[in-house]
Amino acid sequence: MPPDAGNVGIRLTERPASDVICHRQAGPVTVGALLAHAAAVAAVLPGEGPAVNACADRYLALVGFVAALMRGHATLLGAGRRGTPAFWDMAAARHAGAYALTDTVLPATSLPAIRLDEIAEPGAVAAPVPPPAIPPEQIVAIAYTSGSTGTPTAHAKTWGAVVTCAEAAAERFGFRAGDGPASAIVATVPPQHMYGFETTMMLPLRASVGVHAGESFFPSDVLGALAAVPPRRVLVTTPLHLRALLADGRRPPDLSAVISATAPLAREMAQTVERGWDAPMLEIYGATEAGSLASRRTVQEESWLPYRGVQVRPDVAAVPGLGEVPLADRVETDATGRFLLLGRQADVVKLGGKRASLADLTQTLAAVDGVVDGIFVAPDDIETNPAARLVAYVVAPGRSAEEILGALRRRIDPVFLPRRVAMLDALPRDALGKVPRQALAMAEGRQPGKHDPA
Repeated sequence: MPPDAGNVGIRLTERPASDVICHRQAGPVTVGALLAHAAAVAAVLPGEGPAVNACADRYLALVGFVAALMRGHATLLGAGRRGTPAFWDMAAARHAGAYALTDTVLPATSLPAIRLDEIAEPGAVAAPVPPPAIPPEQIVAIAYTSGSTGTPTAHAKTWGAVVTCAEAAAERFGFRAGDGPASAIVATVPPQHMYGFETTMMLPLRASVGVHAGESFFPSDVLGALAAVPPRRVLVTTPLHLRALLADGRRPPDLSAVISATAPLAREMAQTVERGWDAPMLEIYGATEAGSLASRRTVQEESWLPYRGVQVRPDVAAVPGLGEVPLADRVETDATGRFLLLGRQADVVKLGGKRASLADLTQTLAAVDGVVDGIFVAPDDIETNPAARLVAYVVAPGRSAEEILGALRRRIDPVFLPRRVAMLDALPRDALGKVPRQALAMAEGRQPGKHDPA
């Protein structure tokens, strides 16, 4: 059933209709124009959901999300940019009535698709559309994990939970209406990922933020997008994209902040950003299961400060609207409520009676001269097979597997030396910098002869 448009629930947005919510190539879009456009889309949506939002244009993605809310439909979120045919087919199999919202022709899929770019925008003559009130307990998004280490799992998000998280983030980062001029967000993360959903779909609805509509993936895209939006510019990104931007060497337009998430950010990279771009380098800690939980300024703080209302304890986080959510990371808390990350629960391996973190081993590998990228991986039977050993996948043009292994011998305990060093042209990272295990196997299989035994 569609949400009640009366006084029950939390309104979609409290922003004035004249506020700019999106920056498009054709010009800024106001809250009122977006609501009218979303109402026109909602009128042609099926009676049942959920929606799979496959729009690359962030404005159309936001229109689709709001239109689905107006119809009472949840939106399925996947980790990939626009999703994949496999994700769409999974959605069709698991969710009766699922349909896709898209702004391009989709590859063959069993999902019925609605082209938002083909639905006429109402324009300035549209009658005002009041923001609907949505029950706080209504499920508005179902976020799927990336499945990088297994089968994707679903996590339902209520309207009350995602609103509370967005407003806590707005408070933390100074995005509220009373905090100064409106901020303009340029993001390298897709709106279909939980991090991108929170920062480029929920924040514009619940804070004084306008989001850049275009895709910004490569350095030139990002720099062009930043130049196209007004100050206070905020770059929402990942360590993967930051590395590419810093390697590009060009200084972006003046930034009020840079925000990173999805993977730990090295302090050295944060220092380079702050020195070179003269902007605070901030990090968000979160997970698909729980959403955003905490933040820190990386060059100044090792520990994380939870958002308002969030309590982090060993193995679990208490999140407003979600209750207690298990954490995939090991944490150590202090008396003030701040916490340190000690590595992922599944990240610690035990060999020969000794323990090590795969993340720490990967950082050691990255410090080897000539290594451009790399990752340590534990085999599936590491806990049950006494003969099992680690594998290192390495991108190091001009270096051999023997040279990499020799360098590692001087840096890590012999028991954790990789049995095999697989030399690749590139790691198969997704849009967020993650490396799915299946993709690693496929990448190695396409490059015969490039891996050597330890």
